[in-house]
Amino acid sequence: MARRRRRRPWYRRRAYRLARTAVLAVSLVVVGVRCNHAAPGAGTAAPGSAEASEVRAAGTGSGAGGAGADSRPGTGAPPADAPETTPAPPATPGGTAGTTAPASTPAPPSPSPSPQPARTGKAAKRPGGPRPLPRSRATRLVVPYVSIDAPVTDLRLDSERRLPAPPEDEPNLVGWFADGPSPGEPGTAIAVGHLDTDTGPAVFGGLGELKRGKRIEVRRADGRTAVYSVDAIKTYEKDKFPNREVYGARSRPELRLITCGGNYNRKTGYTGNVVVYAHLTATREPKGAGRR
Repeated sequence: MARRRRRRPWYRRRAYRLARTAVLAVSLVVVGVRCNHAAPGAGTAAPGSAEASEVRAAGTGSGAGGAGADSRPGTGAPPADAPETTPAPPATPGGTAGTTAPASTPAPPSPSPSPQPARTGKAAKRPGGPRPLPRSRATRLVVPYVSIDAPVTDLRLDSERRLPAPPEDEPNLVGWFADGPSPGEPGTAIAVGHLDTDTGPAVFGGLGELKRGKRIEVRRADGRTAVYSVDAIKTYEKDKFPNREVYGARSRPELRLITCGGNYNRKTGYTGNVVVYAHLTATREPKGAGRR
């Protein structure tokens, strides 16, 4: 009797295998097409991925607000009116009798902290203010409200780039920063003086009593007088002395009077400085000459 032949399962039949092969081929073609379309973006990191975080951290270092930019105040390029050199921090400003530290004031930058006009020709009159004066050194400083009427001497920065006070044996002498603007010139002029001595008040002893709007007169070697009006009187601790605010460049003629201030310590001297801010409000010709 002949042996009966067993039928193959459906998944082993030739027709099934051919159909399966065709389906796999079509699937591979479709996947390949999709991958080729995605290729241009293959190098782009997904947001939030580790690779994207590294790119953001690296930044470009250029462009406004770029990853490498620091927009905080006081960083990056200095302001246009910043001094060319950073003033030294104050040590023992406005030397007075009884102090053991050197008599000096916080140093203004050198050269002058303000732009200098031409030394020849007439200065142009500025809108809303008097005509600035050409260069001529200061000879006398007068502040009627606090009874100051004192001679002026030229001062320059010392070896430590600080502006020294006038000689201690001449407590009624005012020192003028000679490398800065002269009286009435555009820019920030600086004058310093002693507050007191062992025997009593010195030339700037009453400086803290000045009031806004009071007059300061500075006579010049050419006979003219620069008249300033007080804007403010401020006291600063030495370790917080605002160099740029006090010495920073100005387009109009301004004046700073500086002396000691704050508390007094017999070993270290005064703890701060008194600064008077003023600006030019008038000029006077010498007697016998026409008014400007």
